Amino acid sequence: MNVTLPENKVFSKRQLIIYAVIIFICVISIIVAFYVQFYARIDLGKFIGLGEETNIVKKSEEEIQNIKSNFDKVFTNAIEENEDNQSKKKDKEKSLVYTNYEKKETKLNSYDLEVHIPYVNLDNKAANNFNEEINQFVKKTQEVLESENKNVIYTVEYVANDYDGILSLMIRSNLKEGTSAQRVIIETFNYDLRNNKEVTLEEALRIKQIEKSDAEKTIKDEIKLEQDRAESLKSLGYNIYSRDANNDRYKVENSDIFYITKDILYVIYPYGNEELTSEMDLIIF
Repeated sequence: MNVTLPENKVFSKRQLIIYAVIIFICVISIIVAFYVQFYARIDLGKFIGLGEETNIVKKSEEEIQNIKSNFDKVFTNAIEENEDNQSKKKDKEKSLVYTNYEKKETKLNSYDLEVHIPYVNLDNKAANNFNEEINQFVKKTQEVLESENKNVIYTVEYVANDYDGILSLMIRSNLKEGTSAQRVIIETFNYDLRNNKEVTLEEALRIKQIEKSDAEKTIKDEIKLEQDRAESLKSLGYNIYSRDANNDRYKVENSDIFYITKDILYVIYPYGNEELTSEMDLIIF
């Protein structure tokens, strides 16, 4: 029996080029699909090199100062919520962030207390860990309520919003115990609801289309201004918190206290998180 083997098919140069183009398009499509899953918030045209680069309009100095001066008004003890993320909730009847514990009470010579303590209504490890951190504010509240004749002032407030699939929560606590210095503590939680992961500042900058190098220069320049101001006041005898603009704490990868809204990215350095001080630096993008 004669067996005829198939001839080896020879592709023309034109066919090879066509196949190569098809493979290239498929690879690019896969890369773009992967990119869009997390970076859909960023202009795709900029990513693939089409059209002019999209730049966020830089805020004027007047706008920045106005945002800083209104920082206290940000804390509403509520969330601005997107209804598209209902399925992400642990308790479907409540908001993504809600007030879980609140109390207002004054006891003469002992304490003056007002707290609004939130809860992150997500069922995942990151949210559970942050809720455990939040519980420290509850424990401190109980400690203050049990105190006698210590003249404690203690407040806790928060604000949250869910914009473009990013849940951002910021908590601020003020603590003044007797004659000790006032302490301001700020904690934040930023979570990507699309991809179920915490968001870093570097990722937040990409979402806002801000170059990391530009952000680090802005941060360093502002810290340097505060550093120089503090040194000037110290020379006049004032007790002012010292900064070092060259400290690694100001690098983007080490900055983890930030709050994201539709129009503003707040990067915060609350020195009271570690020390007895109300000093903090607020960088606005």
